[in-house]
Amino acid sequence: MTLAPAPLFQNHVDGAWVSSVTGRTFESTNPADAREVVGRFQASSAEDARAAVAAAAAAFDGWKKTPISRRAAMLNAAALYLEMHAATFAEELTREEGKPLAQAKDEFLRSAQTLRFYAVEGQSFSGETFPQDDPDMVVYSQREPLGVVTVISPWNFPVSIPARKIAPALITGNTVVFKPSSDAPLSGLRLAEAFVQAGLPKGVLNFITGRASEVGPAITESPAVRAISFTGSTAAGEQIHRAAAMTTRTQMELGGKNPLIVMDDADLDKAVDLAVKGGLSLSGQACTGTSRVLVMKGAKAAFTDKLVAKVRALRIGSGMAPGMDMGPLATRKQLETVLAYIAIGKSEATLLCGGEPLTEGDLAHGFYVSPAIFTDVTQQMRIAREEIFGPVIALIEVDSYEDAIAKANDTEYGLSAAIATSSPVHAHRFAHDIQSGTVKINRTTTGNLVNAPFGGLKRSSTSTFRESGRTGLEFYTQIKTVYRGC
Repeated sequence: MTLAPAPLFQNHVDGAWVSSVTGRTFESTNPADAREVVGRFQASSAEDARAAVAAAAAAFDGWKKTPISRRAAMLNAAALYLEMHAATFAEELTREEGKPLAQAKDEFLRSAQTLRFYAVEGQSFSGETFPQDDPDMVVYSQREPLGVVTVISPWNFPVSIPARKIAPALITGNTVVFKPSSDAPLSGLRLAEAFVQAGLPKGVLNFITGRASEVGPAITESPAVRAISFTGSTAAGEQIHRAAAMTTRTQMELGGKNPLIVMDDADLDKAVDLAVKGGLSLSGQACTGTSRVLVMKGAKAAFTDKLVAKVRALRIGSGMAPGMDMGPLATRKQLETVLAYIAIGKSEATLLCGGEPLTEGDLAHGFYVSPAIFTDVTQQMRIAREEIFGPVIALIEVDSYEDAIAKANDTEYGLSAAIATSSPVHAHRFAHDIQSGTVKINRTTTGNLVNAPFGGLKRSSTSTFRESGRTGLEFYTQIKTVYRGC
């Protein structure tokens, strides 16, 4: 197999595309065929990271004074750039991360929608005027940007997650240092490129790639950094949160162990569809993915038969191939992690189907595994408690609604949860009883609207500021209260 040389990509710091001072690069490979190198990226150092922070700090005063209509115009221009190049960029995303091509294109289009949303909402996000008794005084609050904001994003949604962080940061007048995951840096670069093409002044958005151990402290612990928005593992988020200065805000969207409750009165075909789409789309690599299905005892046998039949019929292959239901895992490390958990599951519970590495034919050089369904799972088992981040679903039998809620809430996480039911009573109670930041009724645990708040409870979040929607603007502003006499 002969492959073209991989292109070399640079950082973007202080208005210029630049190489790292280290002179070193790293490769991003195609998870569907690890022989293909998608691109080479800068292996940045702490010195590179400090330069990015310094550039953002120097640009802040000018950017916060930029008229809001001009900031909005730049977000709209960046959105247009993403829309115009969505087809090409989607192919790159699929090649570096593995998700099916249609989902990759949808991600770029959804990211453009996010930029347009904040271009509008940011122009009406302001303070309040407060009634008081003195006729010679007016009291009001005003919102101001924080300063330098660090955005650290994961590989599973390498465009839409940073878009929903960067857009509200920029429209409110902050400057940004953006570090994407090293496992999907090209898609993040394309997002940064969109803002560059839109005409952002130098230093307003700085893009750097490299190992978190090398660049992380410089972009999270610097006194110049006023806020950090991070999406990733709970362990990494806790480390960043502890190390940040007291005056640095943190917004952490972390792990999940998301349940789907299937009641006796549920439409079982629809419930199976919810489980498969929620648990196995994106190869199970979504923080809101369904990893636990709590099924009423009376419905469990029929539900299980339907679920296994549907899972066995899934088409698995390269995201570039039409008609695939599931692509590869994103990295070799992720494949090894998932296979290790499947081995743990075999020692704890009963494997109904799947759980095997797929290595024949076109799958030989990729990171493929057949989706695994386990039954006879109890609350104490590791596959019921630990985030796997792969196509593994644990079936847990429950005796009643109360039993289902107790087991669903028996977790350190609280990101997303769903119920399948035809009962208005159970639907109403579930919304109140479940300990989760996102609640779905007859919908998949995955997915959230651009204009609605998103975030978790318990160890799925810092429980400080929500992302997305109008609420997402709050994290990037501070409030001053002004008493003005005549």
